[in-house]
Amino acid sequence: MTARIVLFGATGYTGARTAEALTERGARPVLAGRDPARLSALADRLGGLETARADVTDPASVGALLGSGDVLVTTVGPFLQLGRAAVDAAVDAGAIYLDSTGEPPFVRRVFEDGGRRAAATGAALIPAFGLDYVPGNLAAALALAEAGDRAHRVDIGYGLSGTSGQAFSRGTLMSLMGVLFEPGFAFRGGRLVAEPAGRRLWNFEIDGRVRRGLSIGGSEHLTLPDLAPTLRTVGVHLDWFGSLTGTAHRLAPLTGLAGRLPVTQRAARRLAGIVGRRVAEAPSEATLARARTHTVAEVRDAAGELVARAQVDGPEAYGLTAGLLAWGAARAAEHGVRGTGALGPVQAFGLAELTAGAAGVGLVRA
Repeated sequence: MTARIVLFGATGYTGARTAEALTERGARPVLAGRDPARLSALADRLGGLETARADVTDPASVGALLGSGDVLVTTVGPFLQLGRAAVDAAVDAGAIYLDSTGEPPFVRRVFEDGGRRAAATGAALIPAFGLDYVPGNLAAALALAEAGDRAHRVDIGYGLSGTSGQAFSRGTLMSLMGVLFEPGFAFRGGRLVAEPAGRRLWNFEIDGRVRRGLSIGGSEHLTLPDLAPTLRTVGVHLDWFGSLTGTAHRLAPLTGLAGRLPVTQRAARRLAGIVGRRVAEAPSEATLARARTHTVAEVRDAAGELVARAQVDGPEAYGLTAGLLAWGAARAAEHGVRGTGALGPVQAFGLAELTAGAAGVGLVRA
């Protein structure tokens, strides 16, 4: 019997696209959010779906969405501010949880706190199941499988092509502002360590062009060591900032110090509010039509020799995220997942199934 799918945040930009992707797969998700009128309009447009009102400021309303074995997909962010209620609801219900977050501190919180609680209730938490950070997990897992026990270090680089003007939605930009001064992390020397975002640069090649990636925390730091016990270093890098990459790298040492100051945290929240008021809800259709995503993983041995490389290319960020969430939710609803607690994409579905599911939404090995 196929489990029920609940989509929380259905009327936001990413949420609505995920709702569309789910119905294209033949799923009939329950659309949940805080605005009944907007929910009803979306539900009618997608063929008369069920709706439910829920608001993160009323955690009981989020908890009431779920029963044991349900699949919860949430796109409600910024996740550091608004994401806790959905995680708690999934844990309490013993449900399967997927989200669209790209916020490294939230991902770490899900693994270190939510994962422990989820294991006790039989819930499965699979955060960051979109552009952040499924392509990196997939590319790295493919390369690690080829490297075998020679894998000592893996570096992952995320890049975009075909973008101009506003490349991200309002919600994504607000999330980026919200984590600007939060503590960062990395996996070095075989363990998770504190490290401000932007501390390191890594050059990687996509289709003959050298990209310059800025280091960030990612789910890969938390998931890949389980796939390759010989790994000692995991690096995740974004080539999303163009000419600002060098400036962000030089300022990185200051963000860790500044982030400890309450005044800085308040300033980051104000900046996120300003961004929210001044940018469009979504990139233009013309930008989305041209955009592509590219992710590279390179594995090196203890001597620094490159032993395996994999690149996966996909559609624009929001179509890819919606497609991955829809595939993951539908797959989990029909077949469940491979474990409880906090899981990475490969741990949840297996490499072969993830590779096939990703290919179905246009994320394929180059």
